Amino acid sequence: MSPVPLLLIAHGSRDPRSGAVIERLVARIADTRPDLPVAAAYLEHRGRRPLPVARDLTGGTGGLVAVPLLLTSAYHGRVDVPAVVAGIRADLPDLHVRLGRVLGGDDAVTAALDDRLAAANVSTVDGLVLAAAGTRDVAARRGIARLARRYGARHGLPCLPAYAAAGDRDVPTAVAELRASGARRIAVLSYFLAPGRLHDRIVAGARDSGAVAVTEPFGSTAGIVTATLTSYGEALRSVDSQRIRQPVLVG
Repeated sequence: MSPVPLLLIAHGSRDPRSGAVIERLVARIADTRPDLPVAAAYLEHRGRRPLPVARDLTGGTGGLVAVPLLLTSAYHGRVDVPAVVAGIRADLPDLHVRLGRVLGGDDAVTAALDDRLAAANVSTVDGLVLAAAGTRDVAARRGIARLARRYGARHGLPCLPAYAAAGDRDVPTAVAELRASGARRIAVLSYFLAPGRLHDRIVAGARDSGAVAVTEPFGSTAGIVTATLTSYGEALRSVDSQRIRQPVLVG
């Protein structure tokens, strides 16, 4: 039996660098799981939309798992992606669509942060900034703050969250706060899947504030491949377990 196809749903960007990174992630997943049909679609801007990609992957029948290529369950994760999946189900009623969780918070994403920090090739740091795109969603910001605390504790360093937009602290402010507490060699960790306008703002803020390094977006690193396939597998297993728990009616 062939595996259930995987549809990756990315936010989308006007910046062509972003789409190129997402397509490399698709290729990396295909290399990791050559038996698994996989493709990406985009909520907006460049690239194809989810419905036609879902139709091409499945022919409109059978099963499909949709995994949001998002690092927080903010508005896009809570509202936009479920609405898109509901639209696919309405337009393709013979297709059983399962929705996976967003990637953020996965242990593999933490490992990807480690990989990117190591790749920045800085000898020592005494402070960290976890820099995300930003959101007005309070719960999502709390999730970023928790991750920053956990990641700092993992390395025995202070780590503050910061945002490119729609947050309560930008990168220069976070760097200044860490300096005020005694840190001198501060690295900025990019909590982004792909480059774009907001990531460029993070890079500029890190440079202007004198941070010793700013990491690259996650891209198609092994940790993101693992996190994506983990979300896919969990979605399949959750449906299977629900099916097992359903009572059998007799008579």
